[in-house]
Amino acid sequence: MAYEEITIEGRNAVTEAFRSGRTVDRLYVLDGCQDGPILTIKREAKKQDTVIKYVTKERLDQLSETGKHQGVIAVAAAYAYGSVDDMLAAAGQKKEPPFLFLLDGIEDPHNLGAIIRTANLAGAHGVIIPKNHAVGLTPAVARTSAGALNYTPVAKVTNLARTIEDLKRAGLWFVCADMGGTPMYDLDLRGPVGLVIGNEGEGVSRLVKEKCDMTAAIPMKGDIDSLNASVAAGVLAYEIVRQRLG
Repeated sequence: MAYEEITIEGRNAVTEAFRSGRTVDRLYVLDGCQDGPILTIKREAKKQDTVIKYVTKERLDQLSETGKHQGVIAVAAAYAYGSVDDMLAAAGQKKEPPFLFLLDGIEDPHNLGAIIRTANLAGAHGVIIPKNHAVGLTPAVARTSAGALNYTPVAKVTNLARTIEDLKRAGLWFVCADMGGTPMYDLDLRGPVGLVIGNEGEGVSRLVKEKCDMTAAIPMKGDIDSLNASVAAGVLAYEIVRQRLG
């Protein structure tokens, strides 16, 4: 597959890009910056024979798409989307029941990046997003994932509900986040599972929710009644982790 160039910004994201073996074409570094993280990044760049360009802060600001470059920007081929089949194969290779995240219309790149990061740390085998009405793999997503995008595949599908049907035939059960659902502690979330997280404002769409086997509610004790999408994903993901370890 061919990809356009993408900028990777921030010290953690750039460091992980190099460590994961990603090919970086160019590295822009703040001229005169000699602190530890930058020196580490430059060493990794030299190992790959990456062209290093020392530039002013003004030039970095011009190149930056997030405004948070931390003195370093890498330019590489844009992130490739993975496939659902590869995610299932990875679970099989690890001899683990598949654990997938399915995101129904996440529009905020910072939420998507944070969810990819959580998926990686929770041991999920991949993240599935729809082609339409949702954010894709932008530089802001890459940066917020703090390098997790180099390790956790993201698949883009045409129809999320149909993908759920296909995965059910592969043996997965699906649970979606819903305030009106069963308390998550009362659900059996072990085994092959797909965790469905909905749009920041509207939640999981009706059609996708109808395809799910369970709805999980996160207990709320405060004065407001909803969580940020990425936080909800993290809470539910770690309930799945807890049950798998139990």
